[in-house]
Amino acid sequence: MKFLPMADLLAAARRGHYAVPSFCVWNMETLLTVLETAEALRSPVMVMTGVPELSLLPPEVFGPMACGVAGRFTVPAALHLDHGDSPELARRAIAAGYSSVMLDFSARSFEENAAALKVVVAAAHPRGVAVEGEIGHVGKADTLSVEGSGDSVLTLPDEAAELERQTGVDALAVSIGNAHGHYSRLPRLDFERLAAIASRVRAPLVLHGGSGTPDADLKRAISLGMAKINVATDLVTAWRESLRQQWADGRNVWAPLALAEAGTATAPVIARWMRLTGAAGRA
Repeated sequence: MKFLPMADLLAAARRGHYAVPSFCVWNMETLLTVLETAEALRSPVMVMTGVPELSLLPPEVFGPMACGVAGRFTVPAALHLDHGDSPELARRAIAAGYSSVMLDFSARSFEENAAALKVVVAAAHPRGVAVEGEIGHVGKADTLSVEGSGDSVLTLPDEAAELERQTGVDALAVSIGNAHGHYSRLPRLDFERLAAIASRVRAPLVLHGGSGTPDADLKRAISLGMAKINVATDLVTAWRESLRQQWADGRNVWAPLALAEAGTATAPVIARWMRLTGAAGRA
């Protein structure tokens, strides 16, 4: 399998009325667990790395590694740059084999956001790479998340439509009450706002901060146009708790054994999300 552009996966999701789960990965163990679970459940999937993960494995290292591993699998999958913070980082990811990239200038002015996205789209589309933008700003649900800021800014439907028109992005992340990290209280998603955005925007919509969203709310969001759901905190939590418990029990002090068991602990979380989004069985 060769990594596909995000646009291909999300177009199929919209036709099939499901969403593609996009999982944060930070090493080869997590990448393999996501792809192995997708293969077992016949689920389309996206794997993504952002700035925090790239501090460990820069795109020039991780991209070729991931592309080499992808050949072992047959399910439709995309390799995605999440929350890219500059056009230059997006260009590096494209050169390294990423099949889709996100530029997140959502905390800047509309004009800066649109101008930078145009630059990334111009670099990506001739290479067959899809681009995700963000309008409105998805903040943090807690003080630990490395993505977003303390405040969220809800997406204005007309601004979303104008950003799409000016830039030609392939997917659009929106802010409707969702947030990154652990929710201290249940999110209150603004479904009326989501419906208004979906009626004005042709591109598939993206929900950041999927972890902790009530199942019923998630399914309703998918029915209203969310075609990609980002999942990070649930995986990190399962991974961390597995390592903590192993070492508290005095087991697997040899790191490779601990990492292997932690990877196994994330597989049920991944499978749950593939079923919840309706992606399982779609490949």
